[in-house]
Amino acid sequence: MTIRETSRSEFITLRGLAMHVRHWGRAGAPKLFALHGWMDVAASFQFMVDALERDWHVIAPDWRGFGQTGWPTRHPGTGSYWFPDYLADLEAVLDHFQPGEPVNLVGHSMGANVACFYAGIRPARVRRVVDLEGFGMTGAHAGQAPGRYARWLDELRQPPALKTYDSMAAVAARLQKTNPRLPDDRAAFLAEHWSARNGEGRWEILGDPAHKMVNPVLYRLDEVMAIWAQATAPVLHVEARDSQTLSHIARGQPLDEFRQRFQAFRDFRAAVIDDAGHMLHHDQPRAVAALVDGFCA
Repeated sequence: MTIRETSRSEFITLRGLAMHVRHWGRAGAPKLFALHGWMDVAASFQFMVDALERDWHVIAPDWRGFGQTGWPTRHPGTGSYWFPDYLADLEAVLDHFQPGEPVNLVGHSMGANVACFYAGIRPARVRRVVDLEGFGMTGAHAGQAPGRYARWLDELRQPPALKTYDSMAAVAARLQKTNPRLPDDRAAFLAEHWSARNGEGRWEILGDPAHKMVNPVLYRLDEVMAIWAQATAPVLHVEARDSQTLSHIARGQPLDEFRQRFQAFRDFRAAVIDDAGHMLHHDQPRAVAALVDGFCA
């Protein structure tokens, strides 16, 4: 695989955490902020960046507890990740790199959900949102609360662990198991950035196992839609034709009915990319890059 645009790393301290930020492109070019998904890293956008035709400065942070950014759970008395912290981290990143100006946000999955939330909470700060496979979550109801909190307390007693691997090639194979479309060269590149060798000589994923814990706070769709309704930036929602994620989140709800939640946005457009799964920026980076170029230019 030929890397067209080499990234550079920067570490900054934001909100008490050492945050790793990856940059591509020319300083001084228009900025794109790229927000990765759950159990992923900023380097995940490499293939999309290589396919961009326009002159961009792409800025992609590793979220807290992922990649090379610090883990707040390493501090005594902590053990969970809260969605509002991602919003606060994003705002800190934007204030650091583009203070006082509307920004272009490109998010995948969890990162797309953060971007859409932020667009409704700080509408004046957001110029455009490209939402790659960000659907929100399955709507919850109050009756789920007791069991959810009990499960969370149980998981605090017995924290989850992540599997380790005997080689980087095994990590690449794991990535290809999740995404069979991923060619060998892209899998090898991602494995290099997605994992590191630990003190026992095993390769471990660069993610805090605490991310696997259940969130005791329920996802209230009415609250989410109220936030989305305040977004003034145009939102381009991009789905992968062969993704199973939408059906998984809909949990049996008819998909057209599920998609009605997007009516909350004032300016919402949708696109579908063929021959792609949930990791559509890995499967069809040129198609994703063309949408980003056209929408954010």
